[in-house]
Amino acid sequence: MSDSAPPPESLLPYDRWTEEAMRNVALRALEFAARNGLPGEHHFYLTFRTDHPETKVPGHLKARYPQEMTIVLQHQFWDLKVDRGEQKVSVGLSFGGVAATLVIPFAALVAFWDPHVRVGLRFGDAVIPEAEAEAVPEPVEPESPPAPEDSAGRGDAPAQVVSLDAFRRRPTKE
Repeated sequence: MSDSAPPPESLLPYDRWTEEAMRNVALRALEFAARNGLPGEHHFYLTFRTDHPETKVPGHLKARYPQEMTIVLQHQFWDLKVDRGEQKVSVGLSFGGVAATLVIPFAALVAFWDPHVRVGLRFGDAVIPEAEAEAVPEPVEPESPPAPEDSAGRGDAPAQVVSLDAFRRRPTKE
């Protein structure tokens, strides 16, 4: 008899249930921010697949980030909406002085991170090839949007697109 026998195959979809529960945590945080704004120093990094067929981003951003993009929801964003019926998140941001609404399907979300409290969630089995994981893309320099009425209280700093590579665990080199 051996202790190294593989675990039995589950007849229950624990992986799917765990994935749904983690996405729900991120969506509840986004819903809270949509209703109440971001409290205190909380802010969110959302990483999503730009190559998902239902993702809507401006063409120049899709060209620059053909597979994956990270946005920061902190100071300058507007019209944040979580539509559970449509299974999509939408948010207004400004890139290069041009206001744009991004539409992100729940299924395209790769990661959610609130650095203020160090809560991070990674979704699905998105695997980044080692060559891409080492490359740090240049962040897009978004500008402050025209001040919409409902963005009051979110500060004056511009939105940023950043890479989460600094937060990823790298395998130890032995």
